[in-house]
Amino acid sequence: MEKKNKIFLLNLFIVTIIFLIDRLCKLYVINLYEDISNQQIFLTSFLNVYLIWNEGIAFGLLSFESLTIYNIITFLILLINILIIYILFKLDDVRKYFFLIILGGSLGNLFDRFVYNAVPDFIDFHIGDFHWFIFNPADIFISLGVVCLILDEFFFKNRRND
Repeated sequence: MEKKNKIFLLNLFIVTIIFLIDRLCKLYVINLYEDISNQQIFLTSFLNVYLIWNEGIAFGLLSFESLTIYNIITFLILLINILIIYILFKLDDVRKYFFLIILGGSLGNLFDRFVYNAVPDFIDFHIGDFHWFIFNPADIFISLGVVCLILDEFFFKNRRND
């Protein structure tokens, strides 16, 4: 039983650290924007900080004016998080860590949806006039976890099944 407790605490630690990194970055930028009155901050020739409030899902997709649609999307995200937690109890290989990374990021964005009724996005990556979707640290963690799961599926699935 001792080993299971240590594993649970490690998993909780990973999710908590990711959640806290996301929260601290968002709080910093939100507080910064209260001081500079909604101006864009130019960091490099390809990276800006520009705060927007995303009411949709990842990268502003499915943004609607309807509170009902917002609530449905929030409920679906909550269900997906519950599904991820269920999956975590079933896995005992490296994929578990990828799902933990996704969960940490997703909980960060879900927290914002409940507290602010929107998710603060502020990382504006661009090349010249081409701007990628504005995103936040939680989106980075979610994307990283998903990419790792995809790579694992392509390159390591056969080794697990042997």
